[in-house]
Amino acid sequence: MNDYRPQGFSILPPVVKNLLIINGILFLATFAVEAQFGIDLSKILGLHYWQSSLFSPYQLVTYMFMHGSFSHIFFNMFAVWMFGSVLERTWGSARFLTYYMLTGIGAGLFNMLVAYIRIRMVGEIPPEMLQEVITKGPGYLSKGLNWTNEQMASLNILYNVTTVGASGSLYGLLLAFGMMFPNSLIYVYFAIPMKAKYFVIVFGIIELLSGIANMEGDNIAHFAHLGGMVFGLFLIKYWEFIRKKKNNINHEIFR
Repeated sequence: MNDYRPQGFSILPPVVKNLLIINGILFLATFAVEAQFGIDLSKILGLHYWQSSLFSPYQLVTYMFMHGSFSHIFFNMFAVWMFGSVLERTWGSARFLTYYMLTGIGAGLFNMLVAYIRIRMVGEIPPEMLQEVITKGPGYLSKGLNWTNEQMASLNILYNVTTVGASGSLYGLLLAFGMMFPNSLIYVYFAIPMKAKYFVIVFGIIELLSGIANMEGDNIAHFAHLGGMVFGLFLIKYWEFIRKKKNNINHEIFR
């Protein structure tokens, strides 16, 4: 059994290193552009629901490079370095980057699917009221305001709240690490040892329960985290299927 602890920042594989740099630059740029030009990059590059007036398809990629606070980016990038470095060295840079990007995109799509389901659960409102939510809602939220009408308030949050962060990709990395190195020990809070496979299960359950609870004031996209895990599992199983198929073909050829 291997103990898994961070080994240091001195030697980083290229994709992980560039991910850390890009995320860091965009985090600093968010504050600089806001202060200099009054432009909120999070609204432009963060992910919005597909029917929101703020949505653009490129956001499915750019949102994973944006972060809302120093603690948000610090812990995400720490985990990308911690798990991503091992996975990139194991898979190679090309496959690691493919996995990272696809799990991030998948997490965004999964989050929008859950938002769609919740919008249906809110119920229908007159078209003019919905249009008011779509057009005026982003401005209200930016001022910390919302409608007193419960339906309009709920729809405003589902349509217009911005999703940012690399957490979808991060949870995909966590799943991959747990599947590939299941008995390695991860030291939670640098003190509590836990096997990687149990670490993944515990965090998956926490995200599922938190997402279902949907507590008021909880601004964490729990289903995006689960989406990263789901897409990660699909990718890993797909690659395993392709590898086995190639091995069977080679076996038939050289038999």
